[in-house]
Order: sequence, then C-alpha cells, then structure tokens
Amino acid sequence: MAVACVAVSACGGQAGPGSSHGSSPQSITLYNGQHPETTDALVQAFEKATSIRVNVRNGDENVLASQIVEEGKNSPADVIYTENSQSLQFLQEKDLLATVPASTLAKVPARFNSPSGHWAGVSARVSVIIYNTKLLPESQLPTSVLDLAQPKWAGKLGLAPSETDFQPIITSVVHAYGQAAALGWLEGLKKNAASHTYPDNETLTAAVNNGQVAIAIINHYYWYRLRYEMGSSNMHSRITYFAPRDPGYVIDVSGAGVLRSSRHQPAAQRFLAFLVSKAGQEIIAHSQSYEYPLGSGVVTAQPLKPFSQLEPVPLSIAELGDGSTAVALLHEAQLL
Repeated sequence: MAVACVAVSACGGQAGPGSSHGSSPQSITLYNGQHPETTDALVQAFEKATSIRVNVRNGDENVLASQIVEEGKNSPADVIYTENSQSLQFLQEKDLLATVPASTLAKVPARFNSPSGHWAGVSARVSVIIYNTKLLPESQLPTSVLDLAQPKWAGKLGLAPSETDFQPIITSVVHAYGQAAALGWLEGLKKNAASHTYPDNETLTAAVNNGQVAIAIINHYYWYRLRYEMGSSNMHSRITYFAPRDPGYVIDVSGAGVLRSSRHQPAAQRFLAFLVSKAGQEIIAHSQSYEYPLGSGVVTAQPLKPFSQLEPVPLSIAELGDGSTAVALLHEAQLL
C-alpha cells in the first residue's frame, strides 16, 4: 500500500499542562496503520485539547514498520499507531521504540501492553466467523477454525490472506499445534478458497454479505461497520464465535508507541497518553469503529458482546510475537 500523507490541521485552543514550548505551536508526525476514521477523530480531539498539530501518514502497518526500520534514526515519525500488536513487537525487537511512562501504561491492563513497556494497547477486536444466512444455516457452522480446512468447505470459503489481521490466527494455530500442522491447515484453506481470495477484510466481508462466498474469518468490527454503512435491511450475513478458547478465537490488540528517534518526545508521549486516557477511550467507545476500548476503565457504548464475556484462546502478547512465523508460513503455502 502506498503511504499517503494527510496533514490534520490544528483545532485551536490553548496548550494544556505539560506543553514543552508554552503557547508556541508544536507538531508531531504519526505513522498510522489504524483505520483512518478512528484516527482522525482521536487526532482532532487531541489537537483541540493541546494545540499540538499531528501530521498523519496513513498506510499498511507492516509497510510503515518496515519504512521506520529503513529510515532508522532519520525517520520523521514520532509515533506509530497500528491495528495489531505484531508490528509494534517487530519494532520493539529492533530497539526502535522509546519506553512508555508508567503513568500511561497504568491506564491499560498489563496483559494488553508491551511486555517490556515500549508501547501501549489502545483498543481490541476479536476474530469471528462471518456467514451468509441465505447460503449457510447456523446449524452447519464450524466450531473450530481448523474445520475450515476440511473438504466440505471447498468453494464456500473466502480468505484475505494478505490482511495483517489474519496473522494472529496463524500464530495461534502454530502455538496450539506446531508449524507443520499450521502449514497443512493453510494449504487446506487455500484449496477450499480457490479463487475466492480478497485483498482486505472489507472486501471479504462484503463478499460474504452479497453471497459470493458462504463463510470467512474476519475481525468482528468489519461486519458492524458494513451494517452501519448499508443498514440492517441490506445485511444478509451474521457473525458468530468459535468455540471457547479455540485457536481461531483470538483477541487482537491495536496499540501505539513513540519512536526512540523522535525529536519531539514530550509531545509524542502526550499523544500516546491521550489515546489511553478517558477522553481518548470514550471516542473509541462511541465511534463507528466498533472496537473495544482498553484503557481508563472505559467500555464500549456500541451493542457488542461485552468484552468481559469473550472467551478467547489464552495467548499473551509475547506469544503472538512479531508475526514473522505467520508470514513465512503464508509464503510457504503460496498465499502471499
């Protein structure tokens, strides 16, 4: 994905406490791998509260992380905000992220933050089954993600293998059954999907809803966003969950970190703190992002299954890793 630069202008107001240059204008550069709509709302609120300008570069999170590695200490990025933890873990392993203040990390349950304190969790999503209600009755749905590699799903399955959201599920299968079994599973998925592979989860979700395919794996919020855009009467699909603690039932953490090379550390750390503050989390809670807020005790205001009632596979951030094993297996299965 090409990286587009979008300058989000300041919204006015006086600089809040802790501004490093008094009332003088400041700016930071955000490399944004999150959905732009979510980020825009957060950026606008932060700018209004602090008078710190945020220049946003939108792009694929893996592309942005690789770009930061290539740019090294000369990267213009001050903050990176990603959909998934793997890209942040990748940068953390390269020693490119600054330590996050304890006061910021304390806003989020520790299990959703960097194990070493170099980035903070901001929001979460859960992987689910999406199925077309005209093509597939609820009684025939699989209970495990492994079932989707069985021959009975040939011609019925859709995949978005290049989506970074798919990598945590692969990692989860590896963790449960090993790399050889995960590769065999991916080869089964590839055979069953055949030509029904899509570039992203938005397209995949729409394909299930319009009947191009009967079933797929997505993160929950893609379905809710499509319903918001199209209206309930135009939805011909539903979502459901895998069996409790199945390898396909994965919590994905979206997070953000400050670059060690940032020349605007105080302002950058202030933005990170805002993301997990009550003000920032309430924006996520009430937005049409349909993500679960993770910080400051805020819960979603949207009609989602309560986060506390989810029963995902018990994988830690460290166990989800940097995604490299998943990517290698996708290449080996010729899905990338």
